[in-house]
Amino acid sequence: MAREKNVLLGVTASIAIYKACDIVRKLRAESLQVTVAMTKEAEELIRPIVFQSLSGNKVYRGLFQEPEAWEIEHIALAEKADLVLIAPATANIIAKFANGICDDLLTCVVAAIKAPVVIAPAMNTNMYQNKIVQANIKKLQNNGYKFVGPREGKLACGKEGVGCLASVEEIVKEVRKIL
Repeated sequence: MAREKNVLLGVTASIAIYKACDIVRKLRAESLQVTVAMTKEAEELIRPIVFQSLSGNKVYRGLFQEPEAWEIEHIALAEKADLVLIAPATANIIAKFANGICDDLLTCVVAAIKAPVVIAPAMNTNMYQNKIVQANIKKLQNNGYKFVGPREGKLACGKEGVGCLASVEEIVKEVRKIL
């Protein structure tokens, strides 16, 4: 019998974070193991216990948390993952990935990963269309990172534009396609 595939879901501080809960549920419904790694800023929007309850797994948060077992956590997470999904992905985390900045658990995991990385951006239109953000996205795409969305819709600021997180179904479909 084949083992369940492991998806590491990286969650960042976008207002679209509430949709990450549905992503966890849908991935679990697809018989995928889901482990969540949150940025410190994401914890300001949603508590880790929510993701722990939905995934059935420990939520990883800090680079210097006490590990449950003797292992270098960011390396162990990178080696265990069959795919990393960053949803929602902020302009900040995209910039960090594109420039090799490793200043938290999630960026260190992505720097150490050999598995595919899928990024689902969610941010204001002005931020998404910023030339630097677009250059960072191109840089990551040129290095094999996959992007899903964003789509056009009503943004948190009340305006319409490109920057809404892709639909949960579209994100899960892309994960399934790659796995």
